Amino acid sequence: MAIHLTENDLQDMQLKTQPPLDLGDRINLPEQIGTGGDLNIRLRNELTLTIRHAQLKQIVRYTALHKSNFPLVAKFYLSGASRIQTLDATDIDPDYEEIKGHHYLYHLPNQTEIEEWSTGPVQVVYICADLNYFSAFDIGKAAVSPSLQKLIEGDRTQRFHQSLGRITPTIKQLLQQILHCPYTGLMQQIYLESKALELLAAQFALWTEGSRSTPAISLCPQDIEQLYRAKDILMQQPTHPPSLTDLARQVGLNDRKLNLGFRHLFGTTVFGYLQDHRLQQAKDLLSKSRLTVAGVASAIGYTSPEAFSTAFRRKFAVSPKTYQLSQRS
Repeated sequence: MAIHLTENDLQDMQLKTQPPLDLGDRINLPEQIGTGGDLNIRLRNELTLTIRHAQLKQIVRYTALHKSNFPLVAKFYLSGASRIQTLDATDIDPDYEEIKGHHYLYHLPNQTEIEEWSTGPVQVVYICADLNYFSAFDIGKAAVSPSLQKLIEGDRTQRFHQSLGRITPTIKQLLQQILHCPYTGLMQQIYLESKALELLAAQFALWTEGSRSTPAISLCPQDIEQLYRAKDILMQQPTHPPSLTDLARQVGLNDRKLNLGFRHLFGTTVFGYLQDHRLQQAKDLLSKSRLTVAGVASAIGYTSPEAFSTAFRRKFAVSPKTYQLSQRS
């Protein structure tokens, strides 16, 4: 059985919550709906970070009316899913889903939505940015998607809901850094704001790159199954991966569909995904094993320690040797 709530209903039910935190408010779900709730963290200049961590006991249908001052919202699903129906919309899909492991960017002013959440665990990270936040940036030559460009330049009527595919390893790492922030007070504010901006930058780049260079692709269930099989093959032999052509042949796809499908599902290229995986392995080895930097490079499939050090520094902003010493100390 589902419970139907409006925005006012939910606000009335959420008044009985914990007192405000240093950076925001923790709002708990009513007991009849589930456990857990939202942590709303206020950063500078109307930038807000919300961490939703809950366990729903029943299906919740929530009706919300978005006002004209609706912010730009980035949304990252670590667990859970929801179905959204938009009322009287001509520029937005009338019925769509947001699912675990994917992320979205949207701006939906003057729009009524019915959002349905399924029972079970929910963990979602939101970044809400007032559009005035971007006025301090030089956007004269901004290399972003056209819809985003118009919005930032002041066209507040721009409405879009952009699915950006699966959460990439880089974005997942940023989300984990937010969830396990090691600081308090001023350093916490600086750290969380920097990570929120990194996530927005990653989404802007993915959307821009996709709109410019990635043709539309339609994937049937069999295609998706074959793409996941390709990912599994890469993970089983990361140090000696097959060539792109061999991998495509093993899973029964052509090179083009493998490339485009991989970017659509996982947010990066086939070998971009593989490199992220190998560098994460390297990070674990540097912190937990007695291998030298050259030994770690060899263990994850790099024939050149210099190339490994360059890739590691580019991804983690620290050299492998410095990272290893910091972990051992």
